[in-house]
Amino acid sequence: MMPSDSDLFAAPDQGRFSSGPADGPAARAAELRGLLHHHAWCYHVLDAPELPDAGYDRLFAELQALEAAHPELRCVDSPTQRVMGQVLDGFTPVRHAVPMLSIRTETDTEASGAAAFDARVRRELELGEDAPPVEYAAELKFDGLAINLRYEQGVLVRATTRGDGETGEDVTQNIRTIGQIPLRLQGDETAARAEVLEVRGEVHMRRDDFEALNERQRALIAAGTKNEKTFVNPRNAAAGAVRQLDPAIAARRPLSFFAYGVGELKGLNLPATHGELLDLLARLGLPVCEHRAVLHGAQGEGGLVAFHQRIGAMRDRLPFDIDGVVYKVNSLALQQRLGFVTREPRWAVAHKYPAQEQMTRLLGIDIQVGRTGKLTPVAKLEPVFVGGTTVSNATLHNEDEARRKDVRVGDTVIVRRAGDVIPEVVGVVLDRRPADVGEPLDLYRRLSGRCPVCGSTITREEGEVDWRCSGGLYCPAQRKQAILHYASRRMMDIEGLGDRLVDQLVDAGLIRTLPELYTLGLGKLSMLERMGDRSALNLVAALEKSKSTTLARFLFSLGIRHVGEATAKEMARHFGSLDRLMDASIEQLLEVRDVGPIVATSLRTFFDQPHNREVVEQLRAAGIHWPEHDGQVQDDTPRPLSGMTLVLTGTLPTLGRDEAKALIEAAGGKVSGSVSKKTRFVVAGEEAGSKLDKARDLGLTVLDEAGLLALLAGPAEAGPPDAGVEPPAHDAA
Repeated sequence: MMPSDSDLFAAPDQGRFSSGPADGPAARAAELRGLLHHHAWCYHVLDAPELPDAGYDRLFAELQALEAAHPELRCVDSPTQRVMGQVLDGFTPVRHAVPMLSIRTETDTEASGAAAFDARVRRELELGEDAPPVEYAAELKFDGLAINLRYEQGVLVRATTRGDGETGEDVTQNIRTIGQIPLRLQGDETAARAEVLEVRGEVHMRRDDFEALNERQRALIAAGTKNEKTFVNPRNAAAGAVRQLDPAIAARRPLSFFAYGVGELKGLNLPATHGELLDLLARLGLPVCEHRAVLHGAQGEGGLVAFHQRIGAMRDRLPFDIDGVVYKVNSLALQQRLGFVTREPRWAVAHKYPAQEQMTRLLGIDIQVGRTGKLTPVAKLEPVFVGGTTVSNATLHNEDEARRKDVRVGDTVIVRRAGDVIPEVVGVVLDRRPADVGEPLDLYRRLSGRCPVCGSTITREEGEVDWRCSGGLYCPAQRKQAILHYASRRMMDIEGLGDRLVDQLVDAGLIRTLPELYTLGLGKLSMLERMGDRSALNLVAALEKSKSTTLARFLFSLGIRHVGEATAKEMARHFGSLDRLMDASIEQLLEVRDVGPIVATSLRTFFDQPHNREVVEQLRAAGIHWPEHDGQVQDDTPRPLSGMTLVLTGTLPTLGRDEAKALIEAAGGKVSGSVSKKTRFVVAGEEAGSKLDKARDLGLTVLDEAGLLALLAGPAEAGPPDAGVEPPAHDAA
């Protein structure tokens, strides 16, 4: 029988910690679990330990011994099970029962940002000037990793990353290692025994824990330990720990957690306000940040502006990183009434702080080649602590920006870092410029017109600010990106070839160019860590399957700049064969429908590089093939949507976004990402947002899925039977 709450949470005394039995092993094990949960809560959450470490260790050792002698007493919420499980092959995807949506960011860092949010809320609620202030709950915006904790009957059963908001990854083993997160909810609240309670929060790393971790890492590196590194900032260190496949490694990372909301609920009635909800989570033993408040309106001592300023003044003194505060309408009923727009709640906003800045000296400028071939000048700095981390590199963005700011080697520069944004040089302190300062940056002359990594020609298109390497299929700096793009679903569709595996293959030297994908066999794949026989067989089969494709897919897979899916289809239809396309002049390329000078020049530049042609020929030699024709195949018969531009928004009942787009393009239409006067139809489904609003403002015809299918089936002149039908109203709740 479980001990009562009064027994578990009373002040400890010597008799409570004896090793004697309490009505048998099962009762004693239950009592020990309760005691250990309570003292972990006091230590990790309240920061007010009631028991010396030695006393806690004695209780823990007693419970371990009991469970070893009686394995049937071991349960998932036992404190002895915080570090458990085998090393994983990968993380299992988990679809969220309630999506983990993002909230809108207010980039106006002044008081007016808070006032603007309050004004929007009042306008949405149709409140007059004489109406009382809106009540808000205000919290901190933590710089960490969003996590969903699922408790069933009060026991933690699963922890999931945010992922894309709809689907995350199961990281339960690693989250169980965080002492602040209870394995069983405490107290006698109904919520502690609810059928399902999902808690949303942020995993982060305190600054002092981060510095201590890096100090340990530096000691390991100095001792010659392989595969060790220091971490850039607390957020990256925390995120990396959560996504470790080995929970024992995660357990060595000092992670913390704050709860700030809920997801799916079953068997639990929510309180009336968000502030009361946070109080409930705290009573259940979950860590909730103390820096929160219930406020009224934007102005005044108890308003949003004052809270933003108060937290901003103490930001650097906080033990963890934040990059803003979050305002939420406090009433849950009003939250439901306000609803969502474009999958963002109208009742909440993240209000950023101004970026943090420091001065330091510019020691040099390196040129980095990015994953897409973009050449970026990077400032090498005298190390400076800014934005919660030590910065020694900062981006200069591009040559034009560096020249505009007149940044030169030897200058004293201002460095800015905000949250997890890459540090940047924002200006020069000219009155500190030395006499022997360097020359303004001339990237082309400095590199003699060649990529510093592969030696291919660098190009900059008219009207563009970035120089780029033209050796996309050959350049080692672009290798991983080129492989991932090539293998994507709408390109060569090589199932199983994702980020993590590509990293392994490239880092192990098994792949240097795209054609080498087709040399992978079971022997090579078996050299990779955590690559099972079934996974290897599936990948080999997927590679073989990908050899039979279409010219349009193959063109799209090459990652040629400005050549998207629709352009690749037009090129394949017009030329019919790859050889004719590769040899086409600019003038011939311009004959293709919807191809302008920028696309034509990009294609010509790509195929003018011998490296790229060689890769293409090697892919064909590896067995990549497709049907070809004589070219100039144009649809002379009118198609239902010829010359029309459509916009898709929201979720359709049966058609996926890609499927709907393919149907529209097959019928001769174009799909645009934005609504304008040139838009003929807007196809709207559930959760349609601002695009639908703009369509109505412009008086455009809005179709639902049935209207789209009718349009596709008949002649354009007739128009769909349901052309003006609005989609069902979205239930914001």
